[in-house]
Amino acid sequence: MGTVSGAGARLLRMFEGHRLTPTQRRIAHCMVRRAEDAPFLSSVELAELAGVSQPSVTRFAVALGFDGYPALRRHLREALPAPSAGGAPGAGAEGAEGAEGGAAGNAYQQAVHAEIEHLRQLAALLADPAPVAEAGRLLAASRPLPVLGLRAAAAQARGFAYFAAKVHPDVRLLDEGGSMLDDRLDAAVRAGASALLCFALPRHPRETVAALECAREAGLRIVTVADSVFAPVARPGDLLLPAAVGTTLSFDTACSPMMLGRVLLEAMCDELPDAQARLEEFDARAARRGLFAE
Repeated sequence: MGTVSGAGARLLRMFEGHRLTPTQRRIAHCMVRRAEDAPFLSSVELAELAGVSQPSVTRFAVALGFDGYPALRRHLREALPAPSAGGAPGAGAEGAEGAEGGAAGNAYQQAVHAEIEHLRQLAALLADPAPVAEAGRLLAASRPLPVLGLRAAAAQARGFAYFAAKVHPDVRLLDEGGSMLDDRLDAAVRAGASALLCFALPRHPRETVAALECAREAGLRIVTVADSVFAPVARPGDLLLPAAVGTTLSFDTACSPMMLGRVLLEAMCDELPDAQARLEEFDARAARRGLFAE
């Protein structure tokens, strides 16, 4: 995939901030690749180029806030640069913006740059360490500590639980939905859990929302890592820590939520007086068992 043209860069900016499905992102990527032609493509032509159905193109336009695809195409045509006085249409402003788009790199690089920006936002959020420190205290004090993450968030929950189990005496991973989820949550409450850590990433499963409601009714304090403070899992009284996800590629990227999870691990370790001893014990056992190829 080549560098993003000036017109492609404008399209990328228009798509940013919109929650698009994988199919809709496929259409968006197709439009960026064919940025010069996009304002003149019919919905049928765009659907064929993107390998999707024509109704998907219509839903894509609506997701961007337009009444339909004709309104989106009209918007793109109106945004075309005016012909320059001395040459081909758009040779001046378009050429300058094209150079800027090229400097930004190709679509893959654009995705990485977007993640870097999300990490900068997270670093700014952590300038006030109080919310993370409070979360660390809540997680360290909970015996057991249930860690919830379903579907897209399951990987973040598993990663946290894997490392947390090295320093916390009782971590219980809840990464599968269904009727057993309520049973496992009830078991954690009966065993003495006082808090629950939830990773909640788009698209948010209804089961996650329902499980959190049950946890609140049981009296658990909820610490949530979510993509936004406006996520559907957010409720007053919860400790919600936002970490943006990337939406440039076909599927979300979650570098910022993963980093925030590691920061929470560090804050929890700070509240566990025997955390370092547990880590040293694990290292000794791992050496005896030859766990790692080192």
